[in-house]
Amino acid sequence: MDDLTASATAPALALKMRDIAFAYARTQPPVIALAQLDVRAGERLFLRGASGSGKSTLLGLIAGILSPQAGTIEVLGEHPQQMSASKRDGFRAERLGVIFQIFNLLPYLPVGANVTLPCRFSAARAKAADAAGGIDTEAKRLLSRLGLEADSVWSKRSTDLSVGQQQRVAAARALIGRPGLILADEPTSALDANSRDAFIQLLTEECDAAGAALIFVSHDAALASHFDRGLDLADINTAMETA
Repeated sequence: MDDLTASATAPALALKMRDIAFAYARTQPPVIALAQLDVRAGERLFLRGASGSGKSTLLGLIAGILSPQAGTIEVLGEHPQQMSASKRDGFRAERLGVIFQIFNLLPYLPVGANVTLPCRFSAARAKAADAAGGIDTEAKRLLSRLGLEADSVWSKRSTDLSVGQQQRVAAARALIGRPGLILADEPTSALDANSRDAFIQLLTEECDAAGAALIFVSHDAALASHFDRGLDLADINTAMETA
């Protein structure tokens, strides 16, 4: 097979990381030392790691919230490292959906405004949500799909919800407008086993429908069966070998 044919048939990559090194300070040992990580477009990847292993740090690097001291990161065909801070923020808002471990919901906004917030900062996500029947309609559909009674929580502040409900709101916010890559940081930590499995199934179905890749990180190895592929961060992060 020649190079042209190979490149034409190879699956597109949602994420390509090479020779990454990251430490929080020059005097500290690296938290992440990663030779290679590829995630295919539309793939559902489960990334397991113990507490303190660098899972959130790795997602921060992928999202462009953190910048590595060495190596290259290509996300959805773009190089966030080469962008200005403002363009990187815009790229994240437009192309990525992030479910933060601490949710990062705005406490002074009602649930509906929290879910639709990405559409205020991204014309592309607003257009995609509007094409699905209207931004508010799509937000309510996602909330309902994720197990919340949309009309009953729509006007509530996030602080009036349980932790599990807040996680679902954070997931709906990440999914709205069909971003190309979803990053999920321990999104089921506050759910019981039955709710957890149902949540993951709905999350992966929504990613499949949008054609989005999903990187789901957790300490719980039992969740791996829900995903296309599983990796242990300890097997790819050589920084852990010297910690």
